[in-house]
Amino acid sequence: MLLEDGSEPGPVYFDVGSGGDMPSSTEWHAYDGRFGRPKAALLRGACACGWRGAAEYPLDWTVLDVQRPLHEADVDLAGPIADYQAHLTVVRDAAVPLPEPLTALLNALLENLETAAVKDPLVALKALADLRYIMAGVGADATLAVQVGRMPMEAVATALGTSEAAARRYVNDYRHTRSPRSVPGVASAWRCTPVGVSDSDSPLRDPK
Repeated sequence: MLLEDGSEPGPVYFDVGSGGDMPSSTEWHAYDGRFGRPKAALLRGACACGWRGAAEYPLDWTVLDVQRPLHEADVDLAGPIADYQAHLTVVRDAAVPLPEPLTALLNALLENLETAAVKDPLVALKALADLRYIMAGVGADATLAVQVGRMPMEAVATALGTSEAAARRYVNDYRHTRSPRSVPGVASAWRCTPVGVSDSDSPLRDPK
């Protein structure tokens, strides 16, 4: 979304009276010119990764009711949405493809977890807790491989289908986690830490 001068404004803040938090929005319809807010002049496709569509779609304020919220207006969003979907297609096509066995495994895992969430939620929560530990360890191993291989962050971002900034945050999140070991109950043991005992002396320390 662009203003009349061609600039892309920051978030719109809504004054709700007293309170420490002030809600904000970057939705296109928030820029309706009411209550001192910026007034949108052009719509275009946009993505959190930083992509902006080349095509611009003017808002005709001669037919829009300036006294009513913009989200209530009959605005044609087909152009910006189509541009954004085309952008997503390009990103997905450039991302690293998952091997079919891994995709099938992830789909089966998702189906089993969704079933457990309904039929036995405690089982689902326990499985998710174990998965968080496994993900942290595998993520640490993959991050180390990326760093040792000196892979450019641009290549990492393309493979993940995201921006360089988001890819860097994603990789950094795993930098200081420990790798899991193939030991039954390892996730449960990991969550139980003896008080007053160093990690090297802990009876729950991961075996080498």
